[in-house]
Amino acid sequence: QLQASGGGLVQPGGSVKLSCAASGTIFSINSMLWHRQAPGKQRELVAAITSGGRTNYADSVKGRFTISRDNAKNTVNLQMNSLKPEDTAVYYCNANIRRQGDIYDYDYWGQGTLVTVSS
Repeated sequence: QLQASGGGLVQPGGSVKLSCAASGTIFSINSMLWHRQAPGKQRELVAAITSGGRTNYADSVKGRFTISRDNAKNTVNLQMNSLKPEDTAVYYCNANIRRQGDIYDYDYWGQGTLVTVSS
């Protein structure tokens, strides 16, 4: 499973850090990603990081958000700075995981955590 934490209410210009931990009998984790879904909008990819540390960001968050991971702890973080009201959304972590005994990677999703940017 993936368990996300962090989020909450933050003022415009503020910062918040999201974390997500994978648990279970994990053999390897390929990409780890954060997505978000704002009210009335489709889910969008925010940031991704490969097992080797290569990152990719949506244009709307470049320079403000930073994704990182700890391979030893099977965690992925999203540091969100200079937040704007339009960053308000439910944020979901997502990972491609191969469990012990599996021959394929499977897609896992966290439960979502709400970030509200408002004064």
